[in-house]
Amino acid sequence: QVQLVESGGGLVQAGGSLRLSCAASGSIFSINAMDWYRQAPGKERELVAGVTSGGRRSYADSVKGRFTISRDNAKNTVYLQMNNLKPEDTAVYYCNAEIATSLLNLRVYWGQGTQVTVSS
Repeated sequence: QVQLVESGGGLVQAGGSLRLSCAASGSIFSINAMDWYRQAPGKERELVAGVTSGGRRSYADSVKGRFTISRDNAKNTVYLQMNNLKPEDTAVYYCNAEIATSLLNLRVYWGQGTQVTVSS
């Protein structure tokens, strides 16, 4: 069984920073892409940033230049460094990873979410 556990959310003033972490645990054979999504009240879940197993990174236009995604493959962990936060960044942030538990078993897993609130 595989679990993704996020941490690092909280309340911060506009212009501040937070660092989110998401650690994968369990019977893991390999991890492909690891992504961060967010969902604000009344809105659909959106992709914020992603990083491939090879380290290629991608970002939503709304966070480019402010957020940085990284991963530590030895720890099966993905991070999201969020700087210059804005009130519109307020949302529940979820990590997502494509994880193989064997050569033939590959699926996407989601974390439980962590709340980020940015006050103006």
